[in-house]
Parts: sequence; C-alpha cells; structure tokens
Amino acid sequence: MSLFIERVGRGPVPLVLIHGWAMHGGVLQPLVEALHDRCTMHVVDLPGHGYSRGCGLPLEPHVCAAAIAAATPPAIWLGWSLGGLIAVTAALENPRQVRALAMLCATPKFVRAADWPHGSDAALVHRLATDLETDYHATLSRFLALEAMGSDDPRVELRHLRELVFAHGEPDLRVLQEGIQLLENTDRRASLRDLRMPSAWIAGRRDRLVPPQAMAWSAGQCGGRFSEIGHAGHAPFFGHAEAVVQALAPLLDGCAEPLPVEPATMYPIR
Repeated sequence: MSLFIERVGRGPVPLVLIHGWAMHGGVLQPLVEALHDRCTMHVVDLPGHGYSRGCGLPLEPHVCAAAIAAATPPAIWLGWSLGGLIAVTAALENPRQVRALAMLCATPKFVRAADWPHGSDAALVHRLATDLETDYHATLSRFLALEAMGSDDPRVELRHLRELVFAHGEPDLRVLQEGIQLLENTDRRASLRDLRMPSAWIAGRRDRLVPPQAMAWSAGQCGGRFSEIGHAGHAPFFGHAEAVVQALAPLLDGCAEPLPVEPATMYPIR
C-alpha cells in the first residue's frame, strides 16, 4: 500500500505537515484551515497511521524522510511532536528538499537525562512501551491526556484528540512500538549546529511533554527563531492556530514564490 499524502490549500507557499505519535494528518486540520489560502500543503499520514496503515515502511526517521521527500516538492517542513524528528532528519539529510524547518512542540531529545533536564521522565516513556503490549487503547488514552494537559480547556482538547485519533482507522501496533522506541532513544542535539536553513521552534508555554526550555535551547543551537504560545499545551493548533501561523510568518514570507506541484494526492512508495 502507498504512503498517503493529501494535498490541500491553494497558496503559493509549499508546506509539508507531519503529525505526532499515534495520530494522523487529520489531527492538524485546524492549522490546515488557517493556512489554506497561504499554503499548498502536503499532509502526511506516517506509515502505520491513518490512511497509511497498510504501508509497510518502518516508522524510522531516515526512511520516512526519504519517502516523503521523494513524493513532495521542495517545501517548508513542519513536524509536530514525534513528527519533528522526521522533519529535522530530512533537513539534515536532504537540505535541498527542506527550504525551511518548523518544529512545533518537538524536541531533538524527548527523554530526560543527566545532561538534558528539558526532557520527559524516562520511566513514563518506558511504561508507555510496556503497556502497549497489554492494552494499547488505554495506553493511547493516557498519552492523549498528557497531550491535553496545560491547555486552556484540557477536557475539550482531550475530547477533540480522542475523536480524531481513530478518525482514519486505528494505528498499527507495530508502528506505535517503533514510535515509542524513537522517543526513548533518539538524540539529534549534536546535529542541530549543522542545520543551514531558516528554522522556527514553536512551543506551548504549558506543554507538559516538551518543555519550552528544550525548544529555546534547540533554537539557540542552530540560529533558529523561538516562539512561545501562551495558554497553549502540547497541541497549540487547537484553539491557537492563528498564533501558530503568526509564529510561522517569517518562514512563510521567505518561501512565498510559487513552485510547481504534482496533482496526485496518493504517492506510491517503491
């Protein structure tokens, strides 16, 4: 089965959107709507997620970045949460394809360590990995609750996330496990100084999964622009989509010349 990438919008700025763990491209709909007239967007369902559930590719940043790059024009790449690991991998390995990088509540290292105080508790991530084996629906519910924490209205945001997570079908257990391994083991901090394109690092001030300090540090490593959205949690496109667009404005303004795009919305991966 093909990797599903939907093309939406009619604006002059090409933009690739990559969702987070256990989600699909549809969860970014509020941001897609806010950018509809400004961008032509390529909204990805990662392998094993959404309409790419039957895609046999592994959820591995190098593989995913290469597959997406082969199916989309040069563009700004925006990665939310785990999707940021794929976006930053593409920026490092295929800089001609990534005209600018936007990291939305995304970090080069998710788990806390002695030399990284800005991460999540390693025990929490390990528990998620263990619990996936026994009851992955309950595990997803706990993770969604963590994503909603800190928002203006966490109950409403949690309801939105729960409604959306299975809207395109259930994610494959295999890629859920692969995603947790990525969150546990990936560390791209040392590579950030190699980024050469403009970048924006957009945090939610109340984010309980990716602290704003992690993103401010990351922006400083690569000369990127750091923005913090007050009253937002881990999913600032819920309730704060216009603030996200405003934080993206310098990248959008710098990539506004029209580029040719392919008409297809489904791309076969060989």
